Amino acid sequence: MTAFEELMAFSRDTEALAQIAGRLGWDQETMMPRGAATQRGDEMAAIEAVLHARRTDPRIADWLEQARPTDAAGRRALELIGRSYRRNACIPPTLATAIARTTSVAQGIWAQARARDDVAHFLPTLEQVLALKREAGQALSDSGFGADAYDALLDDYEPGATATGIAAMFDQMRPRLVALRERVLGAAFQPDALHGRFPQAAQLALAREVADAFGYDWNRGRLDLAVHPFSSGSGDDVRITTRVDENDLFNCLYSTIHETGHGCYEQGVDPAHRSTPLGQGVSMGVHESQSRIYENQFGRSRPFTQWLCSRMQVHGDGFAAGAADDFYATVNRVRSGFIRTEADEIHYNLHVMMRFDLERALIDGSLAPRDLEPAWNERFEQDFGLAVDRPSHGMLQDVHWSVGLFGYFPTYTLGNVYAGCLHQALRKDLPDLDASLAAGVARPATDWLRERVHQHGALYRPAEVIERACGQAPTPEPLLDYLEAKFGQIYRL
Repeated sequence: MTAFEELMAFSRDTEALAQIAGRLGWDQETMMPRGAATQRGDEMAAIEAVLHARRTDPRIADWLEQARPTDAAGRRALELIGRSYRRNACIPPTLATAIARTTSVAQGIWAQARARDDVAHFLPTLEQVLALKREAGQALSDSGFGADAYDALLDDYEPGATATGIAAMFDQMRPRLVALRERVLGAAFQPDALHGRFPQAAQLALAREVADAFGYDWNRGRLDLAVHPFSSGSGDDVRITTRVDENDLFNCLYSTIHETGHGCYEQGVDPAHRSTPLGQGVSMGVHESQSRIYENQFGRSRPFTQWLCSRMQVHGDGFAAGAADDFYATVNRVRSGFIRTEADEIHYNLHVMMRFDLERALIDGSLAPRDLEPAWNERFEQDFGLAVDRPSHGMLQDVHWSVGLFGYFPTYTLGNVYAGCLHQALRKDLPDLDASLAAGVARPATDWLRERVHQHGALYRPAEVIERACGQAPTPEPLLDYLEAKFGQIYRL
């Protein structure tokens, strides 16, 4: 075997072990007995120790120096393996295993605190997780990965992005979002809310239908319940989750469509890339572009909601949705609300911007965990005009910080920006898409995205993926133009 072949064989086994670790995480959030949390933390720490040792194996440096790939895929794989090797070498093994153990246990503690609305129950754990992630971020930054600890952590989720660049993009977007919100909330026409009760079995049956509509492959996937919906896996084992509130059908449906976007991305990667560094989505920003375009530009479009309205009447035990246009307005109803995952398309990015500012302050030490709740509540009332009524509607609503995902939040809005660019390009190529969506067939959109985005996996860098798909570099304007046109029409502005 050549040095390149030896390196790729070693990498395939590492990728397989990482998939096993991911499956342990999936089980923890869906089916694991609550009493197993400590044991699972030990298991996650043990497998992280093995993964860290493999990712920093001294032979990798020799293989990287000697490898001579013969094509673009091989050169990109070498680039990603080298990046992983250098980043992991910055983190001491004891720190890597401590993060894995602590965040595994922390997820269960967060879930308990959220259920009890008990911030005090969660704060000691948050302090531990934050201290570990600060240490990791600083070690990476000291070795040249990012200008500071936050940039180093952000680079895990969106390689090449910086907090300064993200902040500049948010500053560009915020004025138009706030102005549109004020116009919409002040409009004479205001859509009705959804009313009715939908049993769990009916919701899950309809959720499976909407996943079908987008081409999710059930032979390589499954749908389960979780406290905070997520997707997991790649290749031939890609799992999605949702949650159910019997008084809020949209929560389940749009969580499912969101995760279906993630799942279709992973299922659509070229099998030739499987078990290599190219065999999964390239970044969380690109990943979120898929979940958000499925959820919003397709799932909340007029033609798709027309089909959804008819299916709800079948599953809703007598539910009457009224006229299709009225239902479309209800689906897209704009209102200030506490929960990010339930937010309309205008407010959603404002939720993300708030979290971005707070987590940067947590990482740089200017905000202590004990002060997070009052800081959250003050900022939320300032941005949304609502006083937070309980912690599960505030700082305890998201799972991210409990499992150490500092730097993840801004990728949601970056994903929205990418989705705006992709949607603009896709509509030019698929002028008849609305007819398919009205029939509950979103597969043409999935096929277009599979050709332009999914199949490449991590072959190209994140912004390059979007530029190749759209023919131009990503900017916020297509997203903002889409929002102003859509909500201007709905609210008769």
